[in-house]
Amino acid sequence: MIIDEHRQWLIDFYKEREWYQYSPFIRLNFLMEEVGELAQTVRTIELGRDHPGEASQKPSTLSDHLKEELADVLDQVLILSDKYNLDVSDLMMQSENKLKKRFNN
Repeated sequence: MIIDEHRQWLIDFYKEREWYQYSPFIRLNFLMEEVGELAQTVRTIELGRDHPGEASQKPSTLSDHLKEELADVLDQVLILSDKYNLDVSDLMMQSENKLKKRFNN
């Protein structure tokens, strides 16, 4: 699926459930929550978990969880970009141009 198609699907999905109307400030808080969940997943993969009562997870389960959390972060970024009328292609070009300028002498 092309990222622009996913973003439009996501916007429609959020609007159907009346989740889209939240302000960018609130949306940023959702993004931070998802980043925290991503951090916990990466920590579990890299360091393991040392939490009483928590069972060890199989690598395939951890990989699935990592994909889920990365997708949640991506979705929040896509909604935020739409809130500010930013084209995703422009964001990707901004990233490339910045890195090329910074690291390609």
